[in-house]
Parts: sequence; C-alpha cells; structure tokens
Amino acid sequence: MPTIRVDMHSHTDYSRDSVIAPETMVERYQRAGIDAVCVTDHDTIEGALELQRIAPFRIIVGEEISTTDGELIGLFLGERIEPGRSAEETVTAIHSQGGIIVVPHPFDRFRRHRLSEEALERAATFVDAVEVFNSRTLLAGDNARAAAWARARGLPMGCGSDAHTPGEIGKAHVEMPPFGDAREFLAALRQGAVAGRRSNPLLRVLTTPTRWRRRSHDPNSRAAVP
Repeated sequence: MPTIRVDMHSHTDYSRDSVIAPETMVERYQRAGIDAVCVTDHDTIEGALELQRIAPFRIIVGEEISTTDGELIGLFLGERIEPGRSAEETVTAIHSQGGIIVVPHPFDRFRRHRLSEEALERAATFVDAVEVFNSRTLLAGDNARAAAWARARGLPMGCGSDAHTPGEIGKAHVEMPPFGDAREFLAALRQGAVAGRRSNPLLRVLTTPTRWRRRSHDPNSRAAVP
C-alpha cells in the first residue's frame, strides 16, 4: 500500500511565536519530502487558509486552541474556534464542524499551556488522537508517557515537528496511507508509523523573545524570516 508523510503540527508567522513565512514553509516542506501538513497556528486559521491557496501539496486546516484547561488542536476545520472556552466546550465546537481533536504534547512538563491532566482525563472519551512525539518536547520520557497513555486507551497516535522556525521543518512526520476526509484520516492514522527527531532545544529559547516583542508592540503583527 502506498504511504504519505504527514506533519500534524506546524506554525506559520500568523502564530505570535513563529517566524515562518508561508512561502518559506512551502519551500522547506517540499525540500523535506513531506506530502501533507496540518497547519495549527495559535487561535487562528488564517495561516492555514493562506497555505491552502499557495501550497502544491495537501494542507489540512487546523488550529491550536487556547482553552481554559490548556491547549487542544482541532483539524479539518472550516471556521476558527474561539479560544477561552473549557476543554469540553472546545471539543464540542470542533466536532460540530466535523473536525477531529488531537491532544498536543500532553505530558511535556516544560509546557505551561499543556492540557491539564485532570482535563485530559475528563476529555479522554472525546479525544480522537494523541500527539505522542513532538520535536520540541525536551525530555524523551514525556513523549513516551504520551504514547503509553494513548496506547492504553486505544487512541490513534500522531506526531509533529511543532515547527516555529524554518530549521525545524521536516523534523517529524507520520508515515500513513493516503486519506480523503477527517474520518479517513483517523483510519489511516491508526495504520501509521511515527517518525521524528528532536529539534535543537535552543530554538525554543530563540522564539520566546519574538513572542514577547510582538505582544508588547503589536500582537497582530507578523515577524517572518526566510
């Protein structure tokens, strides 16, 4: 059976802490041999929609949504999901669009905005997939714990580069069968194989000043670099 490579977690400069211009993203993903990309900017789908217009490969519109309980990713979205709701309300909003729910970096102890373990357990029956490898997660044990949690609940396992800088693109992907809609995506993900390597930890440090600078001056500005 033919397979494709899918990065399930990435950020354009529409995210407040990313510096990747959409055009740069297209170039780098083509160079990395990735066939489909889930663009999951923080609390917006504008970057994903722009990528859909210009990319010659498959773009899945996603959003990394800030809930009151931590972050959740929605994929296959048609409209932006408003941040600031509970995890349960956000789950309902994603499913109402026919989207799917992925928990990003659930046990990364250095992520201030990860979904709380209490909320994770509450939402476990509604979660569609779990990110079991994130290239920005510093400790291998935190990724391993996510994989064990997903495996114990029979949930599909995904991964992503979580790229915020051009050099992180291509660090992680799922090798999986081709798919059409969200339902087929989940079925294909169950047959997928996670492949990834860790990004340079310094890149997380380098993007922090970008986030604070943009918040302090113009929170809606974009600060892309080639």
